Amino acid sequence: MTTHYRERLWPAPWLFVATALVIPASLLVFLPISMLAGIVVAIVLYAGCVILLILGGPVIEVTDTEFRAGRASLPLSIAGTVEGFEGDEARAERGVRLDARTWLLIRGWISPLVKIQNLDERDSAPYWVVSTRHPDAVVAAISAAKQRASGGIG
Repeated sequence: MTTHYRERLWPAPWLFVATALVIPASLLVFLPISMLAGIVVAIVLYAGCVILLILGGPVIEVTDTEFRAGRASLPLSIAGTVEGFEGDEARAERGVRLDARTWLLIRGWISPLVKIQNLDERDSAPYWVVSTRHPDAVVAAISAAKQRASGGIG
């Protein structure tokens, strides 16, 4: 199976800075006990936070047959219209235009997104909304994969 697009939704740099607040917090708690314990606990806790942030970043991927977002997958055979949004349009898609039944994989630190229509009548989610830093590339990859699958030139 060929992968046409792959992106990990890495955390924003400010999240790593914000998580660094565990360092002074752990020092405040453990320095009265022991200087060494305070430093070791601060380093271990921050390293743990960084590892969780990195491992927790979901992957979005377009293959020959499906669109994957984190652990979920949408077969391209039931994917309808695909649109990319940025700026105010993306904000509206995540907000005032959002259907409550929508399947979401959004990250607050990634503004652009793609909206993929779900044609499966048995699924209550009318479409998927997924954060991506490159919505045009995702739209192009899905369109190209669907065209190849339907026997078109690609």
